[in-house]
Parts: sequence; structure tokens; C-alpha cells
Amino acid sequence: MKDKLQIVLLSVIAVALVAIAVAVYTGNLGGGSIVAEAPTNVKVPPVAPAAKMEPPAPLPVQQASTPVDNSPKTSLKFGKYEHNFGNVTTGSKNKYSFSFTNTGSEPLIINSATGSCGCTVPNYPKEPIPPGGSGNIDVEFSPTAGQENAQQKTVTVTANTIPEKTELTIKAFVKAAS
Repeated sequence: MKDKLQIVLLSVIAVALVAIAVAVYTGNLGGGSIVAEAPTNVKVPPVAPAAKMEPPAPLPVQQASTPVDNSPKTSLKFGKYEHNFGNVTTGSKNKYSFSFTNTGSEPLIINSATGSCGCTVPNYPKEPIPPGGSGNIDVEFSPTAGQENAQQKTVTVTANTIPEKTELTIKAFVKAAS
């Protein structure tokens, strides 16, 4: 019962506030209004109608700037994309050269060649390879203790090619050094 009474009272107050707001906004403060009239000896400044508000100007949309690579693209072809060293021992240095040819019409620029593990170290040409030219990615695989059994590592070559990355694979069966 008490909750219902509170709701009714709040409703009456809300209606009264809305009526007052409408009267003030329209300037209809006289004759039959629920608002008491001011004494005649007190001057009440007129209430200006609410100013029409313009919505704020939209903020400029900033697009994420993704760098666009407009450098000339070429293509390359490796003689082999995978090499198996067979049986090797821990601590040994195993080397292989992956030969490639620039089969495109633009100079080939190799930006990086990275091994998937510290035991796989590639070395690549730093100078551009002309169209029709060839080169090598030299890879050294040096397994350490704890890398016994079958191993497979990758070398990722990043260049101005489509696709940008080419993956080379080396495999070996590592035995503990005796």
C-alpha cells in the first residue's frame, strides 16, 4: 500500500512539472494556469523561449592508415623448396644452399630470410637480383642437445614477390653426439 501511494505521488509531481514546463515554454502563464501569479509590484523578467539547438557537426572519420606497398612486384622460383639432411648429430654444422631464379620482369629484392629456430641460420643476397638472374639462400642447421629425433625447421623468405613470403623447409634426424 505504501509503495502504491509513493508511485501515485511521484506521478502527480511529474504531471505538475510537465505542466509547468509547458506553460513556461509557451509563455502561457496567465488565466487559469496552475502557476500562481506574481505580485504586481514585482517585475518578473520574461522567459525567453528555448533556443533551437543545432546538432553538433559530425567529426571527421579518420580511417586506419595501412601502408600501401606500391613497389614493383616480381616472382622467383626455387630449384627445391625442401631439403632433408638425413642423419646428423648434435653440435654438427649442416649447410645447404637453396638456389633460386628471378622469373619476373622487375629486380628481386629480398627483404629478409628468417629461421624458425635459433639453430637454423639463413644467409641471403642483400643486393637486388635482376630479372632472369639467380642467387642462393644459404642455410646452416646446427642442432643442439635436446633436439634429438626427427626435426623440421623452416626459413621464411620475404621479398617483393606475390606472395610476399616463400617458405623453405629443412629436415633431419638428429642423434646425440657420442
